Amino acid sequence: MRKSKLQAASLDGDADDVEAAFYDALQRGDIEKLMGCWADEDEIFCIHPGGPRVVGATAIRATFEAMFAEGPVRAWPERVRKIGSVTSSVHNVVERVEVLTPGGLTSAWVIATNIYHRTAQGWRLVAHHASPGTTGDIQEVSDAPAVLH
Repeated sequence: MRKSKLQAASLDGDADDVEAAFYDALQRGDIEKLMGCWADEDEIFCIHPGGPRVVGATAIRATFEAMFAEGPVRAWPERVRKIGSVTSSVHNVVERVEVLTPGGLTSAWVIATNIYHRTAQGWRLVAHHASPGTTGDIQEVSDAPAVLH
């Protein structure tokens, strides 16, 4: 099976830079920039809130093209937790998404996990898994102590 060639992105920095480019591309509705954030691997995957697992660049591109047909996606990271190593970085993101409802513009929440690997082309996104959130998602449950002694 032929790999689809992704447009090379000029993302020389780190996983944070790729994440910033990804959300910027969402907000601009820029499919080329968005796909440039993804690794050129057959097994990359994306799961949109309530949707199926979408595997491979061609299928991922099609889902984002369908989303962009309605216009850019007004989503940005509100809160991010990161776990990183030399060659990978996992970001758990609370996304604020603006959606137009019959009552007007409102904010919705999405909980996403973005996984980045350092590749020969630099840091690239290999997985994006998003789930619908609730207004309570802006709060966090953590085992970290509330008071430092």
